[in-house]
Amino acid sequence: MLVLAHVSDLHLDGSPRATERAERVRDRLWHLPGRVDALLVTGDIADHGTEEEYEEAARILGLHDGSAPFPVLTCPGNHDSRAPYRKALLGSPAADGPVNAAHVFDGGAVLMCDSSIPGSDEGELDEETYAWIEASLDGLDDGLPALLAFHHPPTPVHHPLPDSYQLHRPERLAALLERRPGIAGLLTGHAHTPAATVFAGRPLVVGPGVTWTLRLPWEGAQVADRDAPVGLAYHVLDDAGRLTSHFRTVAWGHPQVTTPGTAVSCW
Repeated sequence: MLVLAHVSDLHLDGSPRATERAERVRDRLWHLPGRVDALLVTGDIADHGTEEEYEEAARILGLHDGSAPFPVLTCPGNHDSRAPYRKALLGSPAADGPVNAAHVFDGGAVLMCDSSIPGSDEGELDEETYAWIEASLDGLDDGLPALLAFHHPPTPVHHPLPDSYQLHRPERLAALLERRPGIAGLLTGHAHTPAATVFAGRPLVVGPGVTWTLRLPWEGAQVADRDAPVGLAYHVLDDAGRLTSHFRTVAWGHPQVTTPGTAVSCW
């Protein structure tokens, strides 16, 4: 069984607000009493794609000092910039090609895919990335399920803003899924709203946005709910290859350690 935490769209911009919200969800995850195999961060980690923003992200996520209690897996979004992302977040040489990385666990594999198009808010898995996905899947042990994680959902979420900038050529991704029954599901971000649907017969789960939550059309005219609590998701990929997702919010305040039977005050 593979257990994954999932957040998206931190949009770190150097402001105290963005920092506090990212640190709040980090603190919740870092102090979990039980096992999580990895944390997925599905894009828009930085707001402007600067090295300073990625240096802050690396500090918050414990990417360079080893403070994270489990692996932290990332992929770029449309606000990210590949060269600074590689240099300051990953500690790798700056380069402009797609940022893809495969991670193999006992219970499954996670392929973190780059759906960003430099200079555009729209998304696409390019030729290099599709070839990499195919090769990565070919290299897995027989029967090991895989999850694909990237930023842009390949199907509408029924809000005009994210639906204007979804993944290009979703039919190509659908064809890949048809050929590859070992892909157990898709995990994305971008929409700033926790959502679950089906794409090409597979589960598609959109992780909540850390920076703000999208108001859907029937919830009011204002797009961004900046007062909504920080959200996160937990995904369980079980031994049958079935994906189950749970959603949580992290309210204002600090974690409080209690013992069984102890009353808890909330603030």
